Amino acid sequence: MLSPEELERYARHIVLQEVGGPGQAALKRARVLVVGAGGLGSPALLYLAAAGVGTLGIVDDDTVSLSNLQRQVIHGTPDVGVSKVESATVAIGRINPHVAVEAHGARLSAANALDLIAHYDVVADGCDNFSTRYLVSDACYLAKKPLVTAAMGTFDGTLTTVRAHERGPDGKPNPTYRCLFPEPPPPGTVPACAEAGILGALTGVLGSLMALEVIREIVGFGEGLVGRLLMFDARAMRFETLQYAWDPSNPLSGEHPTIKDLSLHA
Repeated sequence: MLSPEELERYARHIVLQEVGGPGQAALKRARVLVVGAGGLGSPALLYLAAAGVGTLGIVDDDTVSLSNLQRQVIHGTPDVGVSKVESATVAIGRINPHVAVEAHGARLSAANALDLIAHYDVVADGCDNFSTRYLVSDACYLAKKPLVTAAMGTFDGTLTTVRAHERGPDGKPNPTYRCLFPEPPPPGTVPACAEAGILGALTGVLGSLMALEVIREIVGFGEGLVGRLLMFDARAMRFETLQYAWDPSNPLSGEHPTIKDLSLHA
């Protein structure tokens, strides 16, 4: 499965007992869709490419602007005005030519989400708005795909993994994103990044953790973040973990679900 050049490239992974040759081969076979090539998606894509994930899909309809460069490290000054998926594709090719990139220069929507997600093994969501975050979460549940999702504040961030299409060791369904946050906040109550600001290096921390969790999902080592919300406070330099469980009343996978397709996102 791995060429001599790949064996040398991934040598530090292969000597890890928890990864080894089989784990690296699993990474090479894997197909990961990253939603957003921005602050969170940038470091996630860089580390997933360096780790040898065989196919990376990128979905983003935006172009690179000068104000992005404070945190979106996959892009450079010469990329201003270029589509983010094109810029990210070039950067990934420079890091690791063994990685295939599938660039989707479009906005994820109710019309295309299920078709896009169906072609990947894991979805990593680093979007910057609530409407897309809930769309991705609902679509991953309907498509029966694992989701690693991160979100940012000005000096804080969160990360969790959702495998709501499966059951836990206790036989109960795994929680959905809506078990944790049933509904998005009302429009206008949470200021956008352009209004509130964001610490650039913070996106690197959460984006790297998102990549690490995707790698863990593929290789299978350790304990993942299903049913656990990892919270990072950059002011206090403190990590905390919140446990959450399946909510029988959640509208997606509860006892009486009301969300059965993506029509509410149309």
